[in-house]
Amino acid sequence: MGAKAMYVVVLAGGSGTRLWPRSRSETPKHLLNLLRTDVSMLQETVGRMLPVVAPEDVYVVTNARHVDAVREQLPEVPPENVLAEPIGRNSGPAVGYAAAHIHKRDPQGVMLVLPADHVILKKEDFRAVARTGARAAEHGHLVTLGITPTSPDIGYGYMETGEEIQTIDGYAVRAVVRFTEKPDLETATRYVESGRYVWNSGMFMWQASTILEEMRQYMPGLFDALSALEPVLGTPAEAAEIGRVWPELEDRSIDYGVLEQSHKVVTLPVDIGWSDVGDWAALAEFSPRDEDGNSLLGDAMAFGCRDSLVYSSGRLITAIGLEDMIVVDTGDAVLVCPKSRAQEVRKVVDRLKAEQRREQL
Repeated sequence: MGAKAMYVVVLAGGSGTRLWPRSRSETPKHLLNLLRTDVSMLQETVGRMLPVVAPEDVYVVTNARHVDAVREQLPEVPPENVLAEPIGRNSGPAVGYAAAHIHKRDPQGVMLVLPADHVILKKEDFRAVARTGARAAEHGHLVTLGITPTSPDIGYGYMETGEEIQTIDGYAVRAVVRFTEKPDLETATRYVESGRYVWNSGMFMWQASTILEEMRQYMPGLFDALSALEPVLGTPAEAAEIGRVWPELEDRSIDYGVLEQSHKVVTLPVDIGWSDVGDWAALAEFSPRDEDGNSLLGDAMAFGCRDSLVYSSGRLITAIGLEDMIVVDTGDAVLVCPKSRAQEVRKVVDRLKAEQRREQL
């Protein structure tokens, strides 16, 4: 079996609500340089794969209002490879849209699906994993990259692994028995102690033809919409047709829509220094820290503080005597909360939406 071409599909539709007030609807997390001053998270995601794939083999699926910003940040990627969704419909339709484009170009092409805003510290290991995952995908598998848990984290989805199906390049390819979305602490602790569970990283590999066939079975409404789109893909009529069919699609993740039902799902348990940097506490883990464990980002000072994050995007912010706290200032909004409650920042965004305070969203 000859090696199939690999295509990178970056999902850049998320809003990063738990990183409010820095992440906003017009400047979502993936467009920000949160961890490095020189590149955004989107640029980092694409850049780590360019040693493996050519820029013309990279596709980015994003909201129509962010298309110009994405193209500006990724000048090496052909502008027509930035696929615009008129309205967000979760990862299922986004994956399907990219799969339809790739299938029209190369039906047997392997897609590496990546969220735009994750951190991967072990870049060489990740590229090796991608090559291995591509080989597994050529066998007709839907490959999920599973992260070996380091703690009973309740912010991640879990996958129970089953028998080893094959070994490729020294990596064990295992069957996935079931998915569990963000369990409670007691359950997560039991999962981690069992040694049978991995975190669902949200990174996937499969052939375009395989995922479309599974969508035909498990997401028939989406498959029909993509089939109707196929004749106009890559033509001037594409935008109008997308605008017509997208609002009618079901808002559904690829996990719920396909993976939790398909019998073709396997996982590749990997150690690649991964985090989804889902909230400010996670960001602190990947930021430089002083001798007291504080992350001071921007014009920030700390006195007698321990294990706290102080973030300023402009004016001077000072903190005294804080422990395990988060302080974020963006000029028009301030967030203060314990690290242990960083996941609850989405409650702020929900309240702002309910009160229609668009200037803070």
